[in-house]
Amino acid sequence: MKRLPLVTVVALLAVTVAVTVGLASGQPTASPAPSASEVARVTSPPTGGTIQPPPPRAAPPTETAPPTPTPQTIAAVAIVPVTQFRTTAERTNRDEVRAVLAGTSKGYDTLEFVESEADAVFQAIGVDRPPDDAHVLLLPDAAALSSSLASNRKHLAFLRASDVGPGVRALGWGDRQLFGGGRSTTLEDWSLTAQLPQESSAAFDPARLWTLVAGGDILLDRGVAQTVKVNGKGVDFPFDGGTAEITGHTCCSGFGWEVPKTQRTSKGGAMRDLLEGADLAIANFENPAPDRFRYHTSGTVFSADPKLIEGLANAGIDWVSLANNHIGDAGRNGILQTIDNLADYGIKSGGAGKDARSARRPTILETPAGVKVGIIGYDSIAPGYRAGQDSPGSASFTEKNVISDVQKARDSGADVVIVFPHWGTEYDPTPFAGQQALAHAAIEAGADMVIGNHAHWAGAVEVYEGKPIWYALGNFVFDQTWSEPTMEGMTLELTFDGAHLVQARMRPHIILDKAQPNFLDPAGDGRVVIGQVFDASKGLLPW
Repeated sequence: MKRLPLVTVVALLAVTVAVTVGLASGQPTASPAPSASEVARVTSPPTGGTIQPPPPRAAPPTETAPPTPTPQTIAAVAIVPVTQFRTTAERTNRDEVRAVLAGTSKGYDTLEFVESEADAVFQAIGVDRPPDDAHVLLLPDAAALSSSLASNRKHLAFLRASDVGPGVRALGWGDRQLFGGGRSTTLEDWSLTAQLPQESSAAFDPARLWTLVAGGDILLDRGVAQTVKVNGKGVDFPFDGGTAEITGHTCCSGFGWEVPKTQRTSKGGAMRDLLEGADLAIANFENPAPDRFRYHTSGTVFSADPKLIEGLANAGIDWVSLANNHIGDAGRNGILQTIDNLADYGIKSGGAGKDARSARRPTILETPAGVKVGIIGYDSIAPGYRAGQDSPGSASFTEKNVISDVQKARDSGADVVIVFPHWGTEYDPTPFAGQQALAHAAIEAGADMVIGNHAHWAGAVEVYEGKPIWYALGNFVFDQTWSEPTMEGMTLELTFDGAHLVQARMRPHIILDKAQPNFLDPAGDGRVVIGQVFDASKGLLPW
């Protein structure tokens, strides 16, 4: 191999060093060549004959290289049709989308999409995107789309399932639902998916979803006991309801109210399916069920046959609140016996106990998905039934108590905390100032939501600091068939993704035979009680 002269080798070495420094600093590799004097210093040995290396050159200013963008994975992303929270719609399909684009839909006049996702979603729906977008509104992101729906009742929109929140109504696509009872439990069961950029950490997983069903006031004495025991309908009858409709009204009840005439429109089982299908089911237990009970045919002092608790257990009810203005109707010992009798049927309870500390203790329930739910029951109606330091009774709803008790629930591992009070004014759906102050205190203390009862009417909904407050769900299993507002109520169905509420559905029902709630069509006869709720919610509900 032919050897190069020493001068040439050293000069090449200097150029190589310069190039290497340039690459390391992010500078262009075409660095200036060394000057003749620099080469001379390297190649001409000083007196003494030893070749010395050149002095170190100052490195060029370092420039931070831009981060390498993370490649986005294109994946099948679940898409959900959504509309305004207050709508009564339950599902939609491809034909309705086509009708909106053609301007012939009776329900909607505009389609909404997140702009960057519109083409992929149109393709997923199987409908060509129109060139003029005459009936299409494009929004910059999911938050803007949800906000737009709140002001536009006749808009139908499409969101990623991971972007769906409680402020919109998620609809079924064809005969499938992705939220609530009877939902698709895998993405393979959900046919509406679009090819979109998707980070694995943000992927929607139906397996994380779980549901909670909440009912209002339950009575097992007086008219309910008459239906179940005296008339022989049996302990399961109250929860065997299906669907019903109102065929007219008649005047008048003993209290002077016009009352609805009704008929069943299904053989039943829908209410039981909802309760049994829920991961958690809760309600207010509006009477003691002591060992020595007395059946009351009238009046407002209650005690229930503990054997009737079997019907609640068979329906899948997991927890009931005992914090109400009737829990002490059978005496202090009756409260303790009620707790034990409920436990005998596998039903947990809260809001009352052997002393104030026990009464205020949060109940921790765990869902199959591993989410821990803390529920705290309170009463603000009957101070005479309050638990003392050493005496049985109910838990008092005060700001001081709720601050302490919500923290106890968190310390006990609760991922979701629900405050469940008995409060407000009977037969009035609108909360008063003091009631709102307590609700706000609960949210400020860290509760995720408040679900109240006592009014015997379905009441207002409020969103405070982003958290929902249901002031009253109305009667659930009760014998107050003397007016339409006391016969109708709301069964609340909540869907969570982990610890986060993603959907809230208020399902209207009417009580038949003094004991049995049956669902009403929310777009038909159910609009009366839904309207009552939204009228009472004016100024309180941004959804």
